[in-house]
Amino acid sequence: MLVRFIDPEGREHVVEGEVGESAMRCATRALIPGVIGECGGAMACATCHCYAAPPAGATLPEPAPQERDMIDGCIDTRPTSRLTCQVVLEPALAGITFTVPASQV
Repeated sequence: MLVRFIDPEGREHVVEGEVGESAMRCATRALIPGVIGECGGAMACATCHCYAAPPAGATLPEPAPQERDMIDGCIDTRPTSRLTCQVVLEPALAGITFTVPASQV
């Protein structure tokens, strides 16, 4: 499935993601600038913060309380802020776009 990342410089990266993997793993595998995933997906660092825009008709579940707490500590948050380590890729999300905030670099 294709996943789109917009890096802090505004460059678009279209990456092949695997169903069941986290968006963070997809981004780090593709070396997307600004998505570091320092904690390896343990939701302990927020270095994978992005703005998520699901494709038309698809929705992401609300962030769990622990994810919400981590997002609250991020800079430049928006209502669409997510930790990409907590977004599991599934067929309905094919074409999802993640924008990496400038504050991530």
